[in-house]
Amino acid sequence: MQVDAVLVLFCVWLTGAVGRMAQSRGHKLETAKQSRSRRETSMDGGKKTGSPIYKRSADMTKSLMTKSEQLLRIDDHDFTMRPAFGGPPIPVGVDVQVESLDTISEVDMDFTMTLYLRHYWKDERLSFPSTNNQSMTFDSRLVKKIWVPDMFFVHSKRSFIHDTTTDNVMLRVFPDGNVLYSLRVTVTAMCNMDLSRFPLDTQTYSLEIESYAYTDDDLMLYWKKGNESLNTDDRISLSQFLIQKFHTTTKLAFYSSTGWYNRLYIHFTLRRHIFFFLLQTYFPATLMVMLSWVSFWIDRRAVPARVPLGITTVLTMSTIITGVNASMPRVSYIKAVDIYLWVSFVFVFLSVIEYAAVNYLSTVQERKERKLRERLPCTCGIGNPDEMMIDPQITGYGSMDVNTTGNYGMPENGGCRDRMLAQVSLNDPQITRQVRPSRGYVNIWIDTHAIDKYSRVLFPGAYILFNVIYWSIYS
Repeated sequence: MQVDAVLVLFCVWLTGAVGRMAQSRGHKLETAKQSRSRRETSMDGGKKTGSPIYKRSADMTKSLMTKSEQLLRIDDHDFTMRPAFGGPPIPVGVDVQVESLDTISEVDMDFTMTLYLRHYWKDERLSFPSTNNQSMTFDSRLVKKIWVPDMFFVHSKRSFIHDTTTDNVMLRVFPDGNVLYSLRVTVTAMCNMDLSRFPLDTQTYSLEIESYAYTDDDLMLYWKKGNESLNTDDRISLSQFLIQKFHTTTKLAFYSSTGWYNRLYIHFTLRRHIFFFLLQTYFPATLMVMLSWVSFWIDRRAVPARVPLGITTVLTMSTIITGVNASMPRVSYIKAVDIYLWVSFVFVFLSVIEYAAVNYLSTVQERKERKLRERLPCTCGIGNPDEMMIDPQITGYGSMDVNTTGNYGMPENGGCRDRMLAQVSLNDPQITRQVRPSRGYVNIWIDTHAIDKYSRVLFPGAYILFNVIYWSIYS
């Protein structure tokens, strides 16, 4: 019984302690609220704590808004069909901003261009209500869900839409249904170059734009602002060409299987810079021709000097021609640079032939001189004037002036003279039958340097005349 009494007392004491702790905690909580209220009142300058300045405005980013696809009613229409299907053709305006001309290749007959291609049309299915008449701009994700013109580049080899950092595509829709569709494209297109005047030529290139599926009954392509629809960057420049002008045209293209299509043309005219080819082709070729003329002033007996000079110039001209043709397409007609190089090659080759002719004629002349010495032994190799006094009855020759005959037929400075004079007496009937008499003597003139003398004038004169005609025609 005592134990039970102790337990009852302990429970009563415990219950009282818990109650006192709860009352103390409630008092402290009330005190904290009152102090916070007093702080707010002091900071507010005596205003009520329920003032609107302390009310949070609604977070508009978390409010429920209408989706753009619902606003444009994309799910309510069939965008696989063109706008106003079954009616008149839809007009699609085009303008182009040329960003750069990247490369022009004569070997591949193509050019590469980067441009901004913009389309303008009206699709009433995309109209939407707007109080401020503001347009909406989208990227490539919406383009895949609506109708856009199916443009392509005629005669294109390679083309792509830039995708760094995302697809460079922009779609802008206005409340009345007008649409602007812009994309950044790099295209490599073929072109037919006329290289008959290369490198003194002027080339006109064309980029052609056309709808692939829609004929002129469904889609009417046109330049939005005429010739002003084509704009170019002022910083566009090419290493080999000078840009003269850009212009646009419009034509109809006919395909036998599908019909007529509107086609837009971008024409640009380029004139080639000649200075690079003057340094790399024309000047070296001219110097090789002039170097071949040096052999005309070298003694014909200096075979080790004249032959290597001629061979070197011929091989150098062959290398220049090969290098130029390696960077050019294999066309079936003659180019202007081919005419110049091959004529220069002919001049170099003729200088080698000229020395061959001089050498051959010198050999023939020496052969004739030897035969003449055999027939006239007393007129050759006379070194002493006393030896000239020979009995005419024995030899059939009269006395001769040593100053006149000298040492003709003898080597002079290591070789034969260029001119030999043989004087033959007419006293011997056997000699007069072999040699035609003229005033009692016969003068035989042999000048082996005549070809070199004439070549020193004819070769430069002919080459200068060729250059005058060439540059007057192709400049």
